[in-house]
Amino acid sequence: MANFLLAYTGGGMAAPEEQDAVMAAWGAWFGSLGGAVVDAGNPVGAAVTLSPDGSRSDGAPGKLSGYSVISADSLATAADLTKGCPVLASGGSVEIYEIIPVM
Repeated sequence: MANFLLAYTGGGMAAPEEQDAVMAAWGAWFGSLGGAVVDAGNPVGAAVTLSPDGSRSDGAPGKLSGYSVISADSLATAADLTKGCPVLASGGSVEIYEIIPVM
């Protein structure tokens, strides 16, 4: 088994009257993953980008909106598990990366 980073991009915050339904969808999806959930993660907020010359700029080019970590037998299996992710229903996307344990 390996761990995989799910990097959420795009999507958006639900309107206040829809937030309970959205949170229920996330809870149901995480529940369907069962023991594959290593870290449910969180949304991310403000960002700063640092360049090799030491300069910094507000924001980040990737527009990361959140993350989770799951465990799966392969990248293909991790992708299959991710198909029901609620961020996809709100127009966002999910990038899936294998985490290589070196530390």
